[in-house]
Amino acid sequence: MASEEGLKKLKLYSYWRSSCSCRVRVALKLKGLDYDYIAINLLKGEHKSPEFLKLNPVGQVPVLIDGDIVIADSFAILMYLEKKYPHHPLLPQDPQKEAVNYQAANIVCANIQPFQNIPVIGYIKEKLGADEMIAWVQGHIRKGFIALEKLLDTYAGKYATGNEVYLADLFLAPQIDGAIRRFNLDMDEFPLLSRINESYKEHPAFQDAMPGKQPDTPPEARD
Repeated sequence: MASEEGLKKLKLYSYWRSSCSCRVRVALKLKGLDYDYIAINLLKGEHKSPEFLKLNPVGQVPVLIDGDIVIADSFAILMYLEKKYPHHPLLPQDPQKEAVNYQAANIVCANIQPFQNIPVIGYIKEKLGADEMIAWVQGHIRKGFIALEKLLDTYAGKYATGNEVYLADLFLAPQIDGAIRRFNLDMDEFPLLSRINESYKEHPAFQDAMPGKQPDTPPEARD
């Protein structure tokens, strides 16, 4: 625990529905790290404030504060947490499985998630309408999920790459949750991801970190 090491309490700048923030929330829960949750309302533009831009000039969540250390970008934060707080490792010892975890994580963060960011879908909705926006997002999610089903077929156990939670799961859980809840994706064609998602629903660290249970989750979206 961070408090046991005499360190200042971690701070996480987060938005309830941000899948990038959710990845970090899961990691913090898995590693048993206590933290202060600082809500940044993206819909109100709080990520564009001068104060927040000093922390992350890109103007995106999440941002992690560990004492005097400021880290933005979920992947960078996860790697930092893995190095500094190695208990409950996020990566397996086997180099092949480690590579698969990186590959799965990158499919999500490079080929799926960017196409559902608020500015992107707002632009598509404005130009083409709500129905086309949903179809466009679903198309990108489906393409990524097809790749993930193939990639994980020979590795998956209870979780993405076996029976232990690793990095790939931190990226998959919020992405699957968002695909279902936010974009109404039919998961029938993705049996492997659907099965893994059931395991996430039973794991306390994942459920505590999900969008429906955050301090800034609006009442209508709470689980």
